[in-house]
Amino acid sequence: MGKGRPRAVEKVVLGPSTCVLSSGSLNVPAGPVYYPTEDEFRDPLEFIAKIRPEAEQYGICKIVPPKCWKPPFGLDLDSFTFPTKTQEIHKLQARCSSCDPKTFKLEYNRFLEEHCSRKAKKRVVFEGGDLDLCKLFNAVKRFGGYDKVVKNKKWGEVFRFVRPNGKITDCAKHVLSQLYLEHLCEYEEYYCNINKGKEKTCKRGLQGGRKRGREIEVSSFKRMRKNSEGEKVEVRKQEKEEFDQICEQCRSGLHGEVMLLCDRCNKGWHIYCLSPPLKQVPLGNWYCLECLNSEKESFGFVPGKEFSLEAFRRVAERAKKKWFGSTPTSRVQLEKKFWEIVEGSVGEVEVMYGSDLDTSVYGSGFPRVADQRPSSVEAEVWDEYCASPWNLNNLPKLPGSMLQAVHHGIAGVMVPWLYIGMLFSSFCWHFEDHCFYSMNYLHWGEPKCWYSVPGSEACAFEKVMKNSLPDLFDAQPDLLFQLVTMLNPSVLQESGVPVYSVLQEPGNFIITFPRSYHGGFNLGLNCAEAVNFAPADWLPYGGCGAELYKLYRKPAVLSHEELLCVVAKSNFDSRASVCLRKELIRVYENEKVWREQLWKNGILRSSTMSPRKRPEHVGSEEHWEHLCECKASKHRLLYRHTLADLKALVLMTDKLSSGDQDRSLQGQLSSSNESVALSKKIKGGCITHVQLAERWLSKSCKILQRPYSADSYASAIKEAEQFLWAGSEMDPVRDTVKNLIEAQNWAQDVRDSLSKLESWSHDCHQGTGRVQMDHVNKLLSVDPVPCKLPCHLKLKEYQQEAAKLIEEIDRALPMCGKVSIADWEILYSKTCVSPMYVKESEKLFQRMSSVKVWVESVRKCFNEKLPGAVNADILYELQAQMLELKVQLPESEILLDLITQVESCRSRCNEILKDSISLKELQLLIEGYDDFTFDIPELTLLRCYHHDAMSWKSRANQVLANIDCREDQENVVDELTSIQRDGVSLKVRVEELPLVDIELKKACCRVNGLKALQSKVQMNLLEELMEEATMLQIEKEKPFVDISAVLVVAKHWEEKAKDVLNQEAGMSEFEDILRISEDIRVILPSLDDVKDAMSMTKTWLSKSKPFLFSDSSVSHASSSLLQLDTLKELVSDSKFLKISLKEREMLQTILKQCMEWEQNAYSLLNVAVSLLNTDVMPCGISGSLVSKIESQLLLLKSITQAGLCLKFEFAAMPKLQDACSTLQWCSKALSFWNVIPTLQEAEACLEDSHHLPVTFASCALRTSLFSGIDWLRKALEILPPCSSRQIKLSDAVEVLELSEKTVVSFPLMIGHIQKAVEKHNLWLERVHLFFNQDCSDRSWLSLLHLKEVGSTNAFNCPELDMVLAEVQKVEQWKQHCRNVAGASAGDANLLTSSLLEIKKSLDRSFYIYNKFNSCKTTALCICCSQNSDDQKLVNCYICNDCFHLQCSGSSLEDAKSDTTYVCPYCMFVRSGKISRSRCGILRFGRKCPDLNKLIELLSDAEGLCLWIEERSVLDQIVKKALECRACLREIVDYALSYQDRDLSGFSDKLVVALKALDSAGICDGEGNSKFELVLARNSWKVRAQKLLNGPQKPSLQQVQRHLKEGLAINVPPEDYFTRRLTEVKHIGLQWADTAKKVSMDGGALGLDKVFDLIAQGEDLPLVCEKELKLLRDRSMLYCICRRPYDQRAMIACDNCDEWYHFDCIKLSSPPKTYMCPACDSHAGEDACSSTPMTQERSTSGRVEEPQTPSPSRTEFRKKSGSTKSSRKSHVPVIKDASRHASGIERLLWRNRKPFRRLARKRAELKSLSPFIYVRNS
Repeated sequence: MGKGRPRAVEKVVLGPSTCVLSSGSLNVPAGPVYYPTEDEFRDPLEFIAKIRPEAEQYGICKIVPPKCWKPPFGLDLDSFTFPTKTQEIHKLQARCSSCDPKTFKLEYNRFLEEHCSRKAKKRVVFEGGDLDLCKLFNAVKRFGGYDKVVKNKKWGEVFRFVRPNGKITDCAKHVLSQLYLEHLCEYEEYYCNINKGKEKTCKRGLQGGRKRGREIEVSSFKRMRKNSEGEKVEVRKQEKEEFDQICEQCRSGLHGEVMLLCDRCNKGWHIYCLSPPLKQVPLGNWYCLECLNSEKESFGFVPGKEFSLEAFRRVAERAKKKWFGSTPTSRVQLEKKFWEIVEGSVGEVEVMYGSDLDTSVYGSGFPRVADQRPSSVEAEVWDEYCASPWNLNNLPKLPGSMLQAVHHGIAGVMVPWLYIGMLFSSFCWHFEDHCFYSMNYLHWGEPKCWYSVPGSEACAFEKVMKNSLPDLFDAQPDLLFQLVTMLNPSVLQESGVPVYSVLQEPGNFIITFPRSYHGGFNLGLNCAEAVNFAPADWLPYGGCGAELYKLYRKPAVLSHEELLCVVAKSNFDSRASVCLRKELIRVYENEKVWREQLWKNGILRSSTMSPRKRPEHVGSEEHWEHLCECKASKHRLLYRHTLADLKALVLMTDKLSSGDQDRSLQGQLSSSNESVALSKKIKGGCITHVQLAERWLSKSCKILQRPYSADSYASAIKEAEQFLWAGSEMDPVRDTVKNLIEAQNWAQDVRDSLSKLESWSHDCHQGTGRVQMDHVNKLLSVDPVPCKLPCHLKLKEYQQEAAKLIEEIDRALPMCGKVSIADWEILYSKTCVSPMYVKESEKLFQRMSSVKVWVESVRKCFNEKLPGAVNADILYELQAQMLELKVQLPESEILLDLITQVESCRSRCNEILKDSISLKELQLLIEGYDDFTFDIPELTLLRCYHHDAMSWKSRANQVLANIDCREDQENVVDELTSIQRDGVSLKVRVEELPLVDIELKKACCRVNGLKALQSKVQMNLLEELMEEATMLQIEKEKPFVDISAVLVVAKHWEEKAKDVLNQEAGMSEFEDILRISEDIRVILPSLDDVKDAMSMTKTWLSKSKPFLFSDSSVSHASSSLLQLDTLKELVSDSKFLKISLKEREMLQTILKQCMEWEQNAYSLLNVAVSLLNTDVMPCGISGSLVSKIESQLLLLKSITQAGLCLKFEFAAMPKLQDACSTLQWCSKALSFWNVIPTLQEAEACLEDSHHLPVTFASCALRTSLFSGIDWLRKALEILPPCSSRQIKLSDAVEVLELSEKTVVSFPLMIGHIQKAVEKHNLWLERVHLFFNQDCSDRSWLSLLHLKEVGSTNAFNCPELDMVLAEVQKVEQWKQHCRNVAGASAGDANLLTSSLLEIKKSLDRSFYIYNKFNSCKTTALCICCSQNSDDQKLVNCYICNDCFHLQCSGSSLEDAKSDTTYVCPYCMFVRSGKISRSRCGILRFGRKCPDLNKLIELLSDAEGLCLWIEERSVLDQIVKKALECRACLREIVDYALSYQDRDLSGFSDKLVVALKALDSAGICDGEGNSKFELVLARNSWKVRAQKLLNGPQKPSLQQVQRHLKEGLAINVPPEDYFTRRLTEVKHIGLQWADTAKKVSMDGGALGLDKVFDLIAQGEDLPLVCEKELKLLRDRSMLYCICRRPYDQRAMIACDNCDEWYHFDCIKLSSPPKTYMCPACDSHAGEDACSSTPMTQERSTSGRVEEPQTPSPSRTEFRKKSGSTKSSRKSHVPVIKDASRHASGIERLLWRNRKPFRRLARKRAELKSLSPFIYVRNS
C-alpha cells in the first residue's frame, strides 16, 4: 500500500491473472487478493472476519503478508524424507467407472431375455478385439446418452474411453456408434425408464418372502416378539440367533421388511443403512456397490516410494523438462496442458505427490518450541515465529476459535498437514472436513493454482458434477468425499456455476470458506502446509456438515453437539454468542422433539452417560426404531445433558446480549416449552407428562416417611427415569430422586458396614475386609438421618468400642521412655482382632517397627571389622533417628562413642587440607589410620593425593634419566609437557618439578632448530633461535652450528640485491640474482621486491604485444580492435618500470599516428552534418544538393577505410559510419522524385529509415525526405493493384490534401490519384440508376456486372457493400435451393430443371388422388404418366392401373398374363409387410427434398431485391404439395378409425396413398410418419387375419406375441382382430392350465376323461403342443398294475423293454439282468424245477400293449446289435445297473414306439403271483 492511504485492506483483482482453460471459450475470473498492514496482521481471526462479507462470495481468497513476515523454514532439507502417492492425472476426469463387468453382463442378459426374447452375443468384435459393452455403455452415459453423443459429435471421446491407446478415425467412430445402436440403445432406454420410475415395490429379506403368521425363532432368552400381523409370538431361546438374512452394514437380521437384497451376490442391506440411505426400495434389479464396482477398475491414489527432498527434486525437474524443456513457461501454458491431460486428450500421465503428511510425525515447516532450532536462525527470531498467531500450529487454538474446546490432536484439522508437490500434482474438488475454514501457506517453490466455487453454490456444483459424471456417481455415490475427481471449470461455468481462480505464490496464505468446493494443482516443485480453523461464524456450517456425515453414513471428525456444549461452558468470545445461541436453540429443539417422541412411544427408561464414555450398540434418537424389534420398554435413553441443562446453556450464551434480546430468547424458549403439553393415552383417558410427575412426587414423599424398603426405593427411582431427561419443570423430581438415592446409598452403607462388623466378630480369619472407622463416623454424622433405619444404633455401639481402643493408643505413644517394646506389641495385637479398623494402629505399628530397625543398625555398625566398611553418614542418620524416636536404650552410648572417633579423625584431616600439603606429613597420617573401619571422605581424599604424588614422582625420574642422549626430541617434549602439567595439578608439594621445567625448555629449543634446518624460515627467526640456544648453553650442539653457517650466506645475498634494485639494470642481472636465491634455504627479505620488478616488466610487455606486432589478417570487427585508451595507459605505465626496455619508444610512435587520424575524421564529420541540416525548398529539389551528397560520401568512405587499417577503436568511427549510412538513404529517397516507385520499394525505403542510426534522426534533410516517402506510401496504397478495397474515397481526397502540405512533392503520383477518383464517381452513378428501377426490372446479369466493375475500380463505400451483399444473398438462396432440391452446383439451368421435375412429380401424385376419387381409368403408366409405344403396358388385376415393365420393376414372365399380374403396391399392402426405410416405401434409397424446407425457402425468397425464375417454380411446387398433403390426411384419418373385419376397402385407399407418395418428388415428414403408422396397423391386421384364417393353427405364443405388437402400435381394443385374438388367447390359456394340472395328478383322473381333454385340445383354434404331449404321456400305462408314471422306482425287462414297479414284482434292489415272466422261454418245458415265467396277461378281456422303453435304452440296443447277432435269440443282453430309480425320470419320451412284441397267451394268472402286487384303490 502506498503512503498515506488509510484503507485497512487493499483488494486486487487483476485482469492478467484470469486463467484461460483448454476449451478456449471461457475465462475463469480471479479471486480477491488482500494486503493487510502490520497492525491488521496481528490477529488473523479478526482480519478474516473483516474481509469475510466480501471474500466469502468467492469461496476463496489470497492474503499477502507484510514484508516483515519472513518465517524460517523449520525442517532440515538434507535429512527430510517423506512418503508419496502416485496420481494418474489422465484419470482424474476421463476415466471409466469402476463398474464390474460381470454385474453389467448379468443385468444386460436379464434385460434381453425378459424384454427382447433373445440372448446376448458371446463376443462383440471392434477394432480386432473384444468390445467391452460395460465400458461403452458407461462412456455414452457419461456424455448424456446416445442422442446427445450423436448430436454433440462425442464419439471420439467415447472411443478414448473404450480404446485408450487406439487411433481415433472417422471409420472407427462410425462403427462404434453402429455397435451401440445395435446392442445397447434399447437397454439405455430401459435403464432410463427404470431410474425415472416412481412406483416402488418392496423386496423382502428372503427371495420368496417371509410367510405371515409364522413364529420366529431368535436367541438368548424367552421374549415376546410381534409377527407381521402384529400378534405377540413367544420365542424360545437357542444357542445362536438365526435370521433369513443379515444386514452387511449393521450385522443385524432384524427389520426384514426393509431389507434390500443384491440381485447378484444375494447379500442384504437395510435401506436406511445404505450410504446415502434410501427412502423406498428402488424399481427393477438392484446391485450393491461391491458388485457394481470392480476392484480391478477402482481408482485412487496408490502409495508410492519414499523420497528424500533432493531425490524428489530430481524427479520433479525431469518431469517438467519432459513437458516443456528448458524454456520458461507461463501459467496459461501450464493450465492449458493440465486440463488437456485431465480431459484425456494427451495420454497417460503419472506424477508423485507427498500429500497429507502429518506434521506431528514428519515435522512442520513452521518453527515449534519442541523442535530443534537450526544454527542459522537466531533464537529471538525462532521464538517470535513459534508464538506467531499466523503459525499454522497455533491457528486452531487461537482465542475466538471454536476448536479451543477440542483437546485431542486431529490430524489435518488440529495438527497441520504438509504437502510436497511437483508439476501437475493435484488436489481434487472437495470441501473441508466438517465444513471448516482452511488456511494454506506456501513455504517455498513454484506456485499453486487454485479453483473455487462459493459455498452458496455448493448444491449447483454437486448437481453439475453428477450430471457430467453420472457413471462415476452411480458407482460411488460418495465420490466427492474421495478427493480423486476433477472437472474442468469451463463445464461448471457453462452450467451457470461461478468459478474463481487464485495463484498462490511462496509466502502467500490461501483461505477457503465453509462449504466452498475447491481444487487445483501445482505448477512445479513446492512445499505447502495447511490446517483447519473454526471461528464463531463457522458454527451454522458445522451443523450442516454433521448432517452430511449422517446422510452418507460417514464417521464425523468430531461431535458437533458436544463441541457446542463445551464451548458454551467455557469463556467464549462475546462475538460468538449469536451464532452459538442459534445452534444451541436448534439442538435444544431437536432434542426436545426426539425425547418427547421416545416417551410417547413407550421408552421410559433413561440414564445419564459419562462425557467420555462411548457405549456400543447404541443409535441416535431419531433412529431408535431401527435398533431391534424388542419392546419399547426394553430400550433405554442415554443422555449427557437434560433439557434443563441445554436450556441453561442457551441462556448462558445470551448473558452478554442486551436485555431485549434476553427477553425475546426467554419468550422463544418458553413458548417452545408451553406450546403443546406433552401427553399420551392411557386406560381411561389421557394424561400429561407433568401430571405423571406430580403423582410420582406424591408417592415418593410417602415412601420417604415410611421405614426403609429397598424395593420401594428402587422402584420409585426407576419410575422417575421417564422424567429426569426433561426441562426445568422436572427440577422437583430431580431433587426428590437425589434425596431417594442419597437415602438408599446411606441405608445400604449402614447395612453393609454392620454386616461386615458382625461377620468379623464371629470369625476374624474368614477373609472379609474390616470396616473403616472414618467411614462409620461419616455415616453416623449424618443429621438428620435420610430414612428410618433402626439398625444404625447397633453400628453406634461398635463405634464406641473402637473409640476406647484409640484412646489407649494415644496414651501409649507419647510415653516412649517409660513403655517397653513388649507393651507396644500387646497393644497392637488388640487392634488386629478388633472388627473396626482404626488409623492409629498404623502409627503404633510404624513406631514399633522403627525402633527395632534402629537397634539392629547400631549393633551392625559396632560389630563391623573391615577398614572403611561403614559410612560415617550412617552414624549421623542413626543419631538423628534416635532423637526422633525419643527412646532410651543401651545402644545409644555405643553410637555416641563411635561418632566421637569419627569426629577426631575428620578434624585432623581438615587441618592438613587447609595449608600446603607436605608429602612426608601426609604419609605419616595415612599410616596411622590404616585399620580405621569408618569411611571418612576427607581421609579418602588425602589417600588419593598421596597416591597421585608417588605415581608422578616415579614417572618424572624415569623420563629425566639420560634425556640428553635421546634423538626423539619431539617425544621428549610431549612427555615432559605431560609430566609438567600433571605436576602442577598435584595437591602435594614435590621437589622434582623445577628440574622438569628447565629440561622442557631445552627440548623445545632443539626441536625448533631441527625444524628450521628442514624447511625455509624467516632470517630473523633463525637469529632469535640462536640467541635462545646461547642462553640455555646448548649453542655448540650440531644443529645450532649448521644454522649459524646458513645465516652468513643469507646476509651476503641481501646486500647484493639491494644494490641491483637501486639502479636500472638489465634483464640479465635480475635473472642472475634470482637464480642464486634458489640455493639459499632462508626466506630473504628483498626477494619479493626483485620478483615484483620482474613480474611488472613481463606484464607490461605482454600488454604491449598486440600494439607492437599487429596482424593484417585479423578481422576489423569491433571485438578485435585495439583500444586507444589502453595504448595511452601503457605509455604512461612505462615510466614506472625499474628495467630498461626499447619497446617504450615504439609505443609512443603509434600513439602519435592515432591522434592525427582523429583530428581529420572530426573535420569531415562537421561537413556531413552541415549537409544533413540543409533545408529543402518547397519549389523542388536542386541537382547541386545531390552532387554534394555523393562527393561527401566518397570522402567519408575513404577516411573510414584508413581508420580501419589502424585497427584501433576510435570514438569518431561510429559517427562516421552513421553519417555515411544516413547520406546513402537520403540519396536513395531523392531518386523517387522523378520516377513512380512500387509500393514495395516505398515500404522498403521507409523500413530502412527505421533502421538508420539515431545520431542524425533530427536532421532537417532526413526529416523532410521521411515525410515525403511516407506520403508516397499512402498514395500507392490507395491505387490498384495495391488497394485491397478497404480504402474509402475520403482517404484518397485526404492523400491529395496531404500532398499540398508535404515539403517534398511527387507530381506523377498526384495525377494517378485524381484519375482513380473520377472512375469511382462514374461507377456510383450506375449503381444508383440500377437500384432506382422496379424490382421486376432489375436484371441478375446487371447486378453481377456492377459487382465486377465495383470490385475493380470503386473505393470502399456503402453502395459497394450493398451490391456485394445482394449478390451474396441471391447466391446463398440458390445454393440452399440446390441443396434442398438435390441439384448439382454449376450450371444455373440445372436448378430450374430440378424444380420443374419436382413439380411434374407432384402433378402426377395429385392426379393419382383425383383419379381414385373420380374412378376414371386411363391408359397411361401410373408411375411416369406416359404411353410410350416402345414400352409394353401391363394392367394390375386388383387396382386396374397400367404400369410399364421398367417402371414397375417387373419381368416379362410376370406380365405374360394380365389376369394374374399384381402391381408391387397391391402386393405390398395385401401381404402385410413392414417398411424398414423412411426414404420411400418401394423405391428405396431415393432422396427427396423436404416440404418444410421448400416452404422455408419460399419464405426466404421474399427478402431478395430482384425477381428470378426459380422463385416462381418453387411457389407452384409448394401449393401443389399442400394439396397432396390434404388428400393424404383424409386417407390416414379414415384408416386410423377403421375397425371392421373386411380389409378390402381399407387396402384400396392405402394402395392409392402408397402410389401417390411413391410418385411425389418431395418428402412430407409429418404425413409420412402418420402413414407409416397406418401401414404398421395394416400389416398387423393382415398377419392377424392369416393367423385366424390360415391353414395352420397358430400357437399360443404366436397369439400372445401378436397382441403385444398391436399394443405397441396402439391398435384400439375395439378392433375386430384384437377382440378375436383376445378370445382365442383366453380359451387356450384356460385349457392349457387344465392340461398341466391333469398331467401332474398321478393318475387320479380316468383315462376316458384324459382322452376327452386331448380331443378338446386338438379342436382348439390354436396349438398347445407342449400340453398335448404331457397329456399323451399321461395316458400311457406301465407294469402289471396298469398305472401311469408316478415317480415310483421301476425296472425294464432286458428282452421286451416293458417297465415294472419294484413293489409290484417284489424287488428290493435292481439285479444285473432282469427278464419278465412273459419273456421267459423255459416256462413251458421245465414246469417242475422252476416257476412258470410266461403267463397270459388279461385285462378286461383284451390284450394290453407293453410300453416302449426310453429313447436312451433303445439307442443302446441299436448300438449293440452286432453283439446280439452273434448270440442266441433267447440269451438276455447284459445292461448297466443304472436303470433303477435315478433313470426313471427319463420316461417322458417324445414319440410312442410301435407294438414290437407279440402278445402271448398266459396259461394261468396264478403263476404270476410272486410278482403281482395288488394296490387297493
